Amino acid sequence: MKVHNIEGKETSKKVDLNDSIFGIEPNDHCIYLDVKWYLANKRQGTHKSKERAEIAGSTKKIKKQKGTGTARAGSIKNPLFRGGGTVFGPSPRNYGFKLNKKVRKLARRSALAYKAKNDSLIVLEDFDFEAPKTNEFESILKNLGIVSEKSLFLLPARNSNVEKSAKNIPNTQVMLANTFSSYEILRAKKLVVTESALKELDSYLDK
Repeated sequence: MKVHNIEGKETSKKVDLNDSIFGIEPNDHCIYLDVKWYLANKRQGTHKSKERAEIAGSTKKIKKQKGTGTARAGSIKNPLFRGGGTVFGPSPRNYGFKLNKKVRKLARRSALAYKAKNDSLIVLEDFDFEAPKTNEFESILKNLGIVSEKSLFLLPARNSNVEKSAKNIPNTQVMLANTFSSYEILRAKKLVVTESALKELDSYLDK
């Protein structure tokens, strides 16, 4: 692939994409499992409703057992009454589950392969900002022609200036080449990878 600069122009440099990452036959089931695993781990699981034993109220029998012509009732906390406890209500839980590392890596290689096959991958020269500048990052998006599209930038290492510059731009996300998930890759319409991030992808996924 040809390498672009931050002005959106093609340079004389070219890079060879790793066939074991970008040239594989995508595995849709692994992608499904990785996305499900990612979204499950993001769930807080803090939902809670009070059951019968947790309701504050009198334990006195509210009416006599027989002779009323209605069903017997022994407590104001009865789930059938308004303000009573909830039957089989939600309780705090952890939605996360175990997913093998090899499956996760195969899913991410598959997501990257889809981007390469659909011409949704852009290789960009390494760049940096002297200070956080949203305008400078927006100019890169304009030069690449992806202002109105959801985009994901992969960097080789933490860069606070670049990350802060993209923070307030809608539909734009900056991540590290060794911490992304299939979910972020598939959500993005365009994937922008720097030259150094490509090398980081090779060392992270080609094992």
